[in-house]
Amino acid sequence: MGNRGMEDLIPLVNRLRDALSSVGESCSLHLPQIAVVGGQSAGKSSVLENFVGRDFLPRGSGIVTRRPLILQLLSDNTEYGEFLHCQGKKFTDFDEIRKEIETETRRLTGSNKAISPVPIHLQIHSPHVLNLTLVDLPGITKVPVGDQPTDIEYQVRDMIMQYICKENCLILAVTPANTDLANSDALKLAKDVDPQGLRTIGVITKLDLMDEGTNARQILENKLLPLRRGYIGVVNRSQKDIDGKKDIKEALRAEKEFFLSHPAYKHMSEKMGTPYLQRILNQQLTNHIRDTLPAFRSHLQSQLLALKKEAEDYMQFNPNDPARRTKTLLQLVQRFAVDFEKLIEGSGDKVDTVNLSGGAKINRIFHERFPYELIKIGSDEGKLRKEINYAIRNTHGVRTGLFTPDTAFEAIVKKQISRLKGPCVKFIDMVSQELTTTLYQCIDKLSSFPKLRDETERIVTTEIRELETKCRDQVMLLIDIQLAYINTKHEDFVGFNNSPQMHNHTNTKIAARIGGKQVIRKGWLTINNIGIMKGGAKEYWFILSAENLSWFKDDREKEKKYMLPLDNLKLRDVEKGFMSSKYVFAIFNTELRNVYKDYKCLELACNSQEELDSWKASLLRAGVYPEKVAVDEQGNGPPENLSDPQLERQVETISNLVDSYMGIIYKTVRDLMPKTMMHLMINSVKEFISSELLAQLYALGECSALMDESPEQQQHRVEVLQKHAALKEALAAIGEISTSTCTTPLPPPVDSSWIKPSSLPKNAAASGKPGIRSHAPPVPRVPSAGPKGSPNGSWQPTSQQNRTPALVPRRLPPAIPSVK
Repeated sequence: MGNRGMEDLIPLVNRLRDALSSVGESCSLHLPQIAVVGGQSAGKSSVLENFVGRDFLPRGSGIVTRRPLILQLLSDNTEYGEFLHCQGKKFTDFDEIRKEIETETRRLTGSNKAISPVPIHLQIHSPHVLNLTLVDLPGITKVPVGDQPTDIEYQVRDMIMQYICKENCLILAVTPANTDLANSDALKLAKDVDPQGLRTIGVITKLDLMDEGTNARQILENKLLPLRRGYIGVVNRSQKDIDGKKDIKEALRAEKEFFLSHPAYKHMSEKMGTPYLQRILNQQLTNHIRDTLPAFRSHLQSQLLALKKEAEDYMQFNPNDPARRTKTLLQLVQRFAVDFEKLIEGSGDKVDTVNLSGGAKINRIFHERFPYELIKIGSDEGKLRKEINYAIRNTHGVRTGLFTPDTAFEAIVKKQISRLKGPCVKFIDMVSQELTTTLYQCIDKLSSFPKLRDETERIVTTEIRELETKCRDQVMLLIDIQLAYINTKHEDFVGFNNSPQMHNHTNTKIAARIGGKQVIRKGWLTINNIGIMKGGAKEYWFILSAENLSWFKDDREKEKKYMLPLDNLKLRDVEKGFMSSKYVFAIFNTELRNVYKDYKCLELACNSQEELDSWKASLLRAGVYPEKVAVDEQGNGPPENLSDPQLERQVETISNLVDSYMGIIYKTVRDLMPKTMMHLMINSVKEFISSELLAQLYALGECSALMDESPEQQQHRVEVLQKHAALKEALAAIGEISTSTCTTPLPPPVDSSWIKPSSLPKNAAASGKPGIRSHAPPVPRVPSAGPKGSPNGSWQPTSQQNRTPALVPRRLPPAIPSVK
């Protein structure tokens, strides 16, 4: 036929598709195939067995084909069968093939006539076949039996539609000669998805069972009830022949003799029979591949391009070459060091647009979380004044003091400085944890080599822990240095003479430092405590400056809803609701005034803990501090003798001095801590990974063992290389196909209006318009184990075929795709 190149492509692409299916890839290669469609007992299975020349399909009454069978016929010197779910096992006994089909069918569907859309893949190699790919589908049925539901007819039709609605599928519509061809369910379904008849080939079976004096000559000549691609007649073995184990070769000789001797068919006997049908299907399939070759080639090239980079990396890696292992180890460690540094420095190739990570999160710890922790420990003014009161009175002892004691000031300052150790240790822990998280992000790329990944993780984590200890010691030393000498001559310290001027100017200082109109933060917040009668919780666009908190209808900032001055405001935490996903904090006035309309406090909600902490830190910058309970750890109440004017003046003086001096300390610590962390931890970890990690890996003395691949990686590498080679081989084969290959031109269009639509909904039928339905669902892949499939229909007598049983529910017909 001149299509040898095409015929060679069919088994090649079959192997490629099986390779991809076996590894569960969602790579669809759109290989053209032939779907065999027909009613029960139409002779579909007999046609397929005649192609192979062997009995291998299940037999019985009622519905027998209960799962799609994808049958790949491959011309070969030896004869055997092989299932995709039993790869590597060759079946030379075709009775065993039948049993395996029955067993695999029952595995998903049970034994009581249920059906499943999950296909069975079977390859048959034989010197007696031509290269073909066919799909044997369950027979169209109408009456449910066994475990089948009442809508079995629609389930079977939906399953058939999954295959025949694809443009790459040729439709083999099988109809018995002893039924009304105009009402053929197979032709009706084919008409639905292929109205131009470009993909439909008619097959007429049981010609030998027609009533005496009748024949199908005009149909086979395509004069009566014509199809564009015409009809081919075949004669299958009768049930008596099958029961009597009549040889298929003998049946094919009898079929040939029937057409040669029958007066109505002998003039066209060369174009009738199973061998001719097989040749025509082979030719149509190869021609169909030729027609779809440009799109097919493009699809293969896109798949090859997607695999190219990964396949090239695997081709360069030879697991048995020590030099190659060493080179790969060096490259992986270098790449790991670069990735780690990019995540810290923020110059990575892939930027996370969803969450903060790496250096950005550390920066947030530096400038939001740590200042927030510092301000929290010194924000309770009432507790501080009580401590000062006790310190002054304990310093004077039994005597009444006339002057403000500097020893009380020094004692309070040292106690405040000592409290810095907690936030500083927490700060170190947060940075250390973020470095570890960044390490895990980068180390995932070493997962192909488990030993290398584990050792790298162990070495770098150990180094981070050692540096964390060193950094903690250094920070404790810095705090001890501050405790060693209280420098009251510092240029920024107000001293005793200027201390009265410091009273109640905290917010003023903050506003002056930040700039009253400078925006500190913008973002969305939800006002959470507005009652349902007043509109309920609603989201607004908030803008925080050093003087006020404003909110607008949206982020265009055109419609201002309210502006709240920050004077006398404090914030408190609000417990998260049981069913709420929001994180809430509240703002209230220390003078018990309404904050917003009739509300004493304003509950504001955000979407994450990070966002909550960030807003709190921003409010602290604006001078809005958290609320603290004014009792000490021992439960002491308010200090006594606050009515003593002299003691009140001394407490006020020392309070202002402590505020001034601690402001200097806070400023120093806020400045030194990030610098200390960068020098002693972050930069040191980067330097260690860049220069020391490889040396420590070599020092283990197991470089070869470090590069042992995981079993999953070995399998993945083999699969990628196999797919890459198969794709290249397929493209090479396509490139060798001559554009002048022999093909049969498509016959001219015919009037196929005689085929009635399969069925239409009532409203569509009344309006005279065709039913518009959605696409059928995709064909499922073969799982290793799965749930039982849905049930299917049963065999029915010929006299019942055109009746619609009362058990079938009213439901839309199966999906029909739009035809281009």
